[in-house]
Amino acid sequence: MPLFKTRSAAVCGIDAHPVDVEVDLYRSGMARDFMLVGMPDTAVRESRERIKSALMNSGFGYPNQAVTVNLAPAHLRKEGAGFDLPMALAILGAMGTFKGLDKHLSVGELSLDGTIRPVRGALSVAVCAREHHIENLILPFENAEEASVVEGVNVFGVKHLAEVVVMLAKPENFTAVRPSARPANVPVSESAPDFRDVRGQTTAKRGLQVAAAGGHNVLMIGPPGSGKTMLAKRFAGILPPLSFEEAIETTKIHSIAGVLPPGGGLLHTRPFRTPHHTISDAGLIGGGTGSPRPGEVSLAHNGVLFLDEFPEFPRNVLEILRQPLEDLTVTIARSNMTLCFPASFMLVAAMNPCPCGYYGDTTRECRCTPAIIQRYLGKISGPAARPHRHSDRSTRSSFPGTTRGGVGGIVRRYAPASGAGTGNSTRPRVQQCSNADADDPQAVRARRDRREDSRNGDAAHEPFGARSRPDPEGGSNSGRSRRLRVDCGEAHCGSDSIQESRPELLELTGNGRKKAGARKDLSFRPGCNAKTVF
Repeated sequence: MPLFKTRSAAVCGIDAHPVDVEVDLYRSGMARDFMLVGMPDTAVRESRERIKSALMNSGFGYPNQAVTVNLAPAHLRKEGAGFDLPMALAILGAMGTFKGLDKHLSVGELSLDGTIRPVRGALSVAVCAREHHIENLILPFENAEEASVVEGVNVFGVKHLAEVVVMLAKPENFTAVRPSARPANVPVSESAPDFRDVRGQTTAKRGLQVAAAGGHNVLMIGPPGSGKTMLAKRFAGILPPLSFEEAIETTKIHSIAGVLPPGGGLLHTRPFRTPHHTISDAGLIGGGTGSPRPGEVSLAHNGVLFLDEFPEFPRNVLEILRQPLEDLTVTIARSNMTLCFPASFMLVAAMNPCPCGYYGDTTRECRCTPAIIQRYLGKISGPAARPHRHSDRSTRSSFPGTTRGGVGGIVRRYAPASGAGTGNSTRPRVQQCSNADADDPQAVRARRDRREDSRNGDAAHEPFGARSRPDPEGGSNSGRSRRLRVDCGEAHCGSDSIQESRPELLELTGNGRKKAGARKDLSFRPGCNAKTVF
């Protein structure tokens, strides 16, 4: 039989497409000539040497004729060593070893002694066989458990080329692989980090629980050693279990990427990916030479993507996170193809409040300037929109980028209200400062001394919350005061520990005019971490 055809599949993206493997034997002037056509890549072209040695070492011999192998359709690029087994079976069929294989689809890599090695994308190949009504699937034994979850296809796991020939000759002696019975909710292994091991961190744990329930992204900010990475590694354990459809989709991605555990079936736990901050944009989003491969955002599909040291990632890498976070998919366009990978993940990021890591820390001194801090925080302005923040040893009011829409710079500006007078004595000053200056104790003391000198030492402190105070312009301001309440964020410190002297800065008259000579000082209980806010 000079012409024979078998069936295989080529993986493109996360899906597989059927491929017909056609073999023709003919006499030629050059014996044992091997011609391979159909847009094969380097790995497929090198298969001729593996096939020759596998056939001869398995005891089948090699035809003393020229061999032409066509992989159809020709416009679809064929990649990987998974075509070794179908090409070897097609050559054996052309030699008359067995008859047609129209109801069989085969994939597998051959060793020189005929052993069959595992391949990538077995689950996608099984789905392809079911969609095209192919009853039997022959693939390596290590991939049988993975492919057996697809209903409607008889999966046969084989270890050697000779075993395949015996199975095709006597199919009644072989039984299809059945998926192992596993409960829908597989418990997390004992070696995995457990969220219940965390002691303390009540606010942080509550925030992560809310994020897990609502599928929110999380940005944790705190000094080194505050527990950001420890909490992130345990975050996936409190997420709901994967459904069957999610497990199928997640397993397909991991199988194509080659990161699925050998001999394993469906993934029952949500993935947790932690790429290093030196990762490239192709490694994070996907791509690469030849056919694009899924990146870290796709490998974290239906799971968690943890980016530690968030500002240390290159700016272009952070910017390309915008589309996956919004569209939940990644589209990779090439000149010859356009692929779409799923990327529905939860982004958990951790960072220090400043380059040295100790801004707002009560145990270490930060030496970063405000410009350095703002430049450090400016790297994450794009994808880190509306994050949930956690800072264990930093006070809530000390982080210099607290905005409602994300992490960015803040300038507190106080301007006169509408209807304010135009005189210099009654016009309130417009003051701008960064939180770094406001939180520096030396800067606070210097501003207080300058104000004391300008007023020649006015009256002593008065308790915060005084009901009324003499008006320099006459009358009383009772019932018309607006005061600032500063929360230091410490559980042991209440509002009664905050006292105010010279609170006229916070008091406006009924028409919005600020009193002449207005100024403000705040003094706190010893040990309080509250910061003066201007």
